[in-house]
Amino acid sequence: MPDDDATPRAPRPALADAVHEIERHVAGGGWDGPVRVFALVRTAAALDADPGLADRLPAEAVAAARADAAHLTSVEQEGLPQASSLEDLLARLSWPQTVDGVALVVERVVLPSAAEAAMPADPEEALAYLMAHPDRQDVRIAVGVLRDGGSWCAVRARANDDDAAVAGGADLVPGLVAALATTLE
Repeated sequence: MPDDDATPRAPRPALADAVHEIERHVAGGGWDGPVRVFALVRTAAALDADPGLADRLPAEAVAAARADAAHLTSVEQEGLPQASSLEDLLARLSWPQTVDGVALVVERVVLPSAAEAAMPADPEEALAYLMAHPDRQDVRIAVGVLRDGGSWCAVRARANDDDAAVAGGADLVPGLVAALATTLE
């Protein structure tokens, strides 16, 4: 159950590990990819429900689940519904109780605050401004949330595309954390 206040919970190491693993997986495919969505399930519980799963999972995932009951396995969701925006996609997603959390990976272009203040109001002009701005940064954002309110974000900048340079934190992208959490309600 989520906390009553707006302060994000400290992440469980399993969630941080899962989000970073998902981000590295997506990074292996290069840049300019689509939005990708993953269900997160507790590996130990999944193995208890389906012992044959041990033969289909990597041995290291099975060993990790035996060592840590909170270990998470990600399951990429294919055939996402057509959506006009990320917000529209998230509004169309819901998860059964057997899913313990969800993760999403999306690429965005960001600007420094001072540059954002000068962005034109017209959407077409704003897009042209954003794409031509010399200080723009392309980033890949991976966000994971759990039903219990835990969250973790991983952010990779295209300009510094290295696994060791991926930033991580519970609330790096609070709006996306909140939006993703609503899909679990």
